[in-house]
Amino acid sequence: MSKPRLALCGLGIMGAGMARRLLAAGFSLTIYNRTKEKAAPFAAEGAQIADTPRAAAARAHIVLSMVADDGASRDVWLGDDGALNGAVQGAVLIESSTVSVRWVKELAAAAAGRQCELLDAPVTGSRAQAAAGELSFLVGGSAATLEKARPALSAMGRLILHLGPSGNGALLKLINNFLSGVQAASFAEALALIERSNLPRDQAIDFLKHGAPGSPIVQTLADRMSRRDFSPNFQLRLLAKDLTYAIAEARRESMELTTAASALEVFKQAISLGHGEEDMAAIIRQFREA
Repeated sequence: MSKPRLALCGLGIMGAGMARRLLAAGFSLTIYNRTKEKAAPFAAEGAQIADTPRAAAARAHIVLSMVADDGASRDVWLGDDGALNGAVQGAVLIESSTVSVRWVKELAAAAAGRQCELLDAPVTGSRAQAAAGELSFLVGGSAATLEKARPALSAMGRLILHLGPSGNGALLKLINNFLSGVQAASFAEALALIERSNLPRDQAIDFLKHGAPGSPIVQTLADRMSRRDFSPNFQLRLLAKDLTYAIAEARRESMELTTAASALEVFKQAISLGHGEEDMAAIIRQFREA
């Protein structure tokens, strides 16, 4: 069978890696990016470049979005130039951005009104995993729709986890990032305390990395913080956004995420000091610079 034609909207840190994986797998791909200069290099790699999300979606069987937040996602999908207005009947729409459950459900209803099928399929992983095709997709939506999208998702990821109806992928991604944000904030404080004490720094960090607290996120952040490498793999401001969305989703379930709220304050302080565009590891800088 011939491969489906794809459209991808968004060429940030993640979207760029995803686009290259799709092109390497031989898919016909049309790309839209708000900053057109970022899209230009992909034309040399075989992609078509569209001026609007609507134009990108016009001939695609599958349309993907990978953007920053609810507002950017709304801009991609809705409006006269939105991808939903250009999507053909029966197209599969995939929202891979980390967005709120409320927005996913609104988008799913809008897609159904256009006789299209929506999957919320946010990813875990960062720049390296996107480039290597090793992302994990957390998928909400119908199983039948997922099967239509599976060839494209498989080109970009190592794991496709179907979690049930629309919105469930978005919710698990927010829970995942809420836990990651709490660990990042607590490890930043722990490392700052180590650095202010007379503990042997490298030994203490190595013990924490390989002991009970040593989750993959702690191990990654320990290395970046130790090297003072804050080049963005996952921008700090985006994790703050995810904590905000997770807190809001919990409140809709009559629950307060108190640890998420505490972590969010630490992230907000980092943003106020000008570190929002840096990697999430830059959360340590406010404690070093105090």
